[in-house]
Amino acid sequence: MKKSKYKVDLGLLISLILMAIISIITIKFSTTILPNHMNALALKQIMWYAIGFGLVFLIMYLGNNFIFKYRWHIYIIIIISLILLLIFAKPINNAKCWFSLPGIGTIQPSEFMKIILIIVLGNMINEFRNKYQNPTIKQEFIFLLKVILVVSIPSILTFLQPDTGVVLIYLLITIIMLFIAGIRYRWFIILFSIILFFVGSVLIIYFISTDLFVNIFGSDFFLRVDRLLDWSNKSGFQLKNGMSAIGSAGLIGNLKVPVYFPEAQTDFIFAVYASTFGFLGSIILLCIITYFDIKLITTAIKTKDMTSKYIIAGIVGMLIYQQLQNIGMTFGLMPITGITLPFISYGGSSLLSYMIMIGIIFNISNSTFRYKN
Repeated sequence: MKKSKYKVDLGLLISLILMAIISIITIKFSTTILPNHMNALALKQIMWYAIGFGLVFLIMYLGNNFIFKYRWHIYIIIIISLILLLIFAKPINNAKCWFSLPGIGTIQPSEFMKIILIIVLGNMINEFRNKYQNPTIKQEFIFLLKVILVVSIPSILTFLQPDTGVVLIYLLITIIMLFIAGIRYRWFIILFSIILFFVGSVLIIYFISTDLFVNIFGSDFFLRVDRLLDWSNKSGFQLKNGMSAIGSAGLIGNLKVPVYFPEAQTDFIFAVYASTFGFLGSIILLCIITYFDIKLITTAIKTKDMTSKYIIAGIVGMLIYQQLQNIGMTFGLMPITGITLPFISYGGSSLLSYMIMIGIIFNISNSTFRYKN
């Protein structure tokens, strides 16, 4: 038997390459409705993908244990970067989410926080499960307090940027991983009750009195809530024009985006793709995405390492949520939150964070077929 250190799941690799091609082509079409200074976005996406595949190889070379060993160091570094953003970063679209690097572009630390949070939580859950086979309520409660502390620090810092969409992803990752870990259902009932009470109270104040809402929560939070509620009545320039572009595509598309809408290269990239390649093209993309997700779930089922199972559960939950949220908000089925479509939308930080995940998953899949004749 011969050891094959870099053997990868061909199904995952091929679907990833297809999404990379679709991403670059779609971003190129999006530049037809974007300002002239954005004409090079497709070339930049090629560069980010090249760097991303380099990261995949590096992670496969180092191994997951290397990343797991330094997970807390990486977590602290990203927390520091989130603090520095609030202090020193220049606002872009009224948000302090990015560091501007001359000649490179922007780096968004919160994107990398998503993956390190998954790794930290995966290891925390596995260590807890190994220590307590049948934990008491008190032991679970103490563990959950630790989890809340780990998640709340980046959540608060990211919310202050402000980036509500990423905060929702942090919380979703946590809930999914704890659910997969078999934490008692009572904790989820308590959590959802608290969330419903808070959301209900906020909405009641919002609809009763705008002035009271602004006095309590501030004008910035009011604008965020107002934007989230735009989807309920299908209002908003971005949504209307995005849906018009999709509606004009027909069966095979226009090979041209007929109308302008903001953030075509990121938040509304699916509207660009659907407008360009039509109903048939959209079905093909959805099939590729679905196949990719199924391959990830299959990898989680096959692996015997519990930490790896928890990590893939967090990754799959995050990806499926972002896919449903991004595509859903394009059609007005979900609120517009600024969440991008993984592997398709333009963006260096988000793409690199996804490619780091892919490297980790390739390492996990290696454990199921590490040797070949």
